[in-house]
Amino acid sequence: MGIEFDASTVVAYSTRLSAAGGRVGAKGSAVFRKTIFDIEADAKMLIEAYDAVDTGDMMNSTTSTISGDGRTGEITGEVGPTVDYGLYVHEGTSVMPGRPFLADAFDRRVTPFEAALATIAETEA
Repeated sequence: MGIEFDASTVVAYSTRLSAAGGRVGAKGSAVFRKTIFDIEADAKMLIEAYDAVDTGDMMNSTTSTISGDGRTGEITGEVGPTVDYGLYVHEGTSVMPGRPFLADAFDRRVTPFEAALATIAETEA
């Protein structure tokens, strides 16, 4: 007694998914990278808009770092100033209200990021 099973459709589907995963991953990686750079640009604009520029050091030290390529593995991004007082400007102190330039920059970019990923998912499905 045996069971007949035609695996050709499963193999074909698996191959399509693997290939699509690479395409979706590359496009998703591009969207992620663009979003990180957009957050950086918005953060710098908001530092100025919040009148948080004294010497320009905080704005000049606000940069992006992206690790990994995201096409087949993990990708991470980090945006922020390297000056030690950046946190105090962002969060505020007992004598100064916070000016959340990073949080606001992030919030501005979440919806377009999600929409771009949804578009990729729909077109690659």
